[in-house]
Amino acid sequence: REFWLVTPDNDTESVTLMALMDSPSLSGAYRFTLTPGEQTEAEVEAEIFARSDVEKVGIAPLTSMFFFGENQPAPALDFRPEVHDSDGLALWTGNGERIWRPLNNPDATRVSAFADENPKGFGLMQRDRNFDHYQDGVFYDRRPSVWVEPLKPLGKGSVQLLEIPTDDEIHDNIGAFWVPDGKASKGSEYDLHYRLHWQDLSPVPATNIAQTIATRIGRGGQPGNERPDNVYNFTVEFDRPEVMQQIPYGVFPEVKVSTSAGIVSRTFARPVPNGNVWRASFDLELEPDQVADLRMYMELDGKPLTETWLYQFKPEWAMGKAQ
Repeated sequence: REFWLVTPDNDTESVTLMALMDSPSLSGAYRFTLTPGEQTEAEVEAEIFARSDVEKVGIAPLTSMFFFGENQPAPALDFRPEVHDSDGLALWTGNGERIWRPLNNPDATRVSAFADENPKGFGLMQRDRNFDHYQDGVFYDRRPSVWVEPLKPLGKGSVQLLEIPTDDEIHDNIGAFWVPDGKASKGSEYDLHYRLHWQDLSPVPATNIAQTIATRIGRGGQPGNERPDNVYNFTVEFDRPEVMQQIPYGVFPEVKVSTSAGIVSRTFARPVPNGNVWRASFDLELEPDQVADLRMYMELDGKPLTETWLYQFKPEWAMGKAQ
């Protein structure tokens, strides 16, 4: 409802804004400390009060756009290979697990919840920085990633991902936010302190595991044999030279896959000839009306070699028929 600008000191690069939030269900007081630069930061301090019972409160909300990409072809003819402001949701859980969830343009509005306690961070990221993958003068390859860094423990709850179907790139159809456990009953208070980072890549990259750089989907089955209609191949690429170059010659990591629906088969790992990237591949047999929640990572000698790749898949999405 109102904003106040604090006159900055001559020797500081930061700008401070105060803000009042006022609505029928919630009220709140905010302080934003904005620091521009190659990596722009916004430190957020807030006190929020519930005036009535609220079913869901979304904290540190982010928005973005995903129209189509390497994991989901364009719903109509388009000269560009990919169109998106972000290509995935990154999570750093309270127990230290690194998770990557590629985004979808679904057939209906979907919300995915990733339960956690005191997460170390989450963000909507644009990892693909290759102009050739977009071929668009609006420079999707330069769109910033945004990372949420909690400066005060968030407690128990879930990072929730909102995916809304869209038929055009002009609509922000992706949302991500933290939702505390339980309803916000009348009189509830939230004391928040977190920092937002705008940058190319994560401000806190993992150094001991490889990260996902591509998710590719195609026909499953054995080459040279009849390909069944309801079997799909997933090929996920992982890269981090300092991790992947430690794999001894002739040794192949194990691909660990699980699914909520369908049957997984033909799992294997193989290197890409450039020496850094490895591909994890598996087939999924899935009926047309089913939706599968997939979980996969590679391990070596019983230890995770990569971050955990999560994905929600419906067959018609892979055929560019979301709309």
